[in-house]
Amino acid sequence: MQDKIRIAFFDTKPYDRLSFDAIKERYHVEIVYFETRLTPASAKLAEGFDAVCAFVNDDLCAETIHTLEALNVRLIAMRCAGFNNVDLAAACHRMKVVRVPKYSPYAVAEYTIGLLLCLNRHLHRAFCRIRENNFSINGFMGFDLHGKTFGIIGTGKIGLTFAQILGGFGVRILASDPFPNEKAAAELKMEYVPFETLYRESDVISLHCPLTPENHHMICSDTIGQMKTGVFILNTSRGKLIDTSDLIEALKSGKVGGAGLDVYEEEADYFFEDRSDRWINDDVLARLMTFPNVLITSHQAFFTREAVNNIAEITMDNIRDFQEGRELVNDVCFHCDGTRPCCHAKENTATSNPETSGSSASR
Repeated sequence: MQDKIRIAFFDTKPYDRLSFDAIKERYHVEIVYFETRLTPASAKLAEGFDAVCAFVNDDLCAETIHTLEALNVRLIAMRCAGFNNVDLAAACHRMKVVRVPKYSPYAVAEYTIGLLLCLNRHLHRAFCRIRENNFSINGFMGFDLHGKTFGIIGTGKIGLTFAQILGGFGVRILASDPFPNEKAAAELKMEYVPFETLYRESDVISLHCPLTPENHHMICSDTIGQMKTGVFILNTSRGKLIDTSDLIEALKSGKVGGAGLDVYEEEADYFFEDRSDRWINDDVLARLMTFPNVLITSHQAFFTREAVNNIAEITMDNIRDFQEGRELVNDVCFHCDGTRPCCHAKENTATSNPETSGSSASR
């Protein structure tokens, strides 16, 4: 029997231990958990390990990659769908990088609907008001979703699941994606349109695409300027799809009527952490949190029992396939030809991901 593969598990949370410990006996592995994020400074903790397991806010830049290579780490196992935090140009041809391309499209799609309903009908504010014995409903007026136009950017599994759920609300659905799924569009009564049309006609815009160099800050002053006054924007994918400073200006002017955000472009130092005993040094995030028509959550759209269990299962399957020399079906560097930096995973496109994330993870 082969020696156990040793895995250094970074950015560990209690739920990570529970889900991975519950199944690790089925795999020939040894896991050591570290609470610290994987960064150039903490990468040295991987000495003596064959693989590292990382998450969305770990920093797998070139310096981290080179340290891991020097320590003879042979595998980076991302326990999420996204990999925009991995310097693939540095990683590919030095070590393998695998990910979890799909875990539960329902988790993120259902959460996005919940985010919208809570934001539109002011449920979060009503909850706080009632707890103070204030039963006034002044300022809580929302709008019917029925009859509104929704724009979905990215129609991978999450985007299509979101569209499927929307069908029950009696809405018009527009979508933009470089690789349209016409069969799904016909089944869901969804219309593919250019981005300009989606921006111009949508009452609610929801982002369900991975972060790539091409769509960084795709929601910015220019694109917001094309939107309806009072548009709602939802993001449960990746924070850097939105230029937050431009979003704040649009919220101040009333151009954007509301924003539901499960991700933030500079979230790494805050999301997933308890910062209740400290102030927020990020002035942009602090300003964003002052708006009554902005609902921010901490990258939790993926967080269901089913999704967390699937993440653990697929991550461990990826590691076992690597250890046993099998084909790595979730190899991020699948398309890397060695002549240029690799920036595409198997089945990944410029704005459409089979699961997307996040993210989020997606995730």
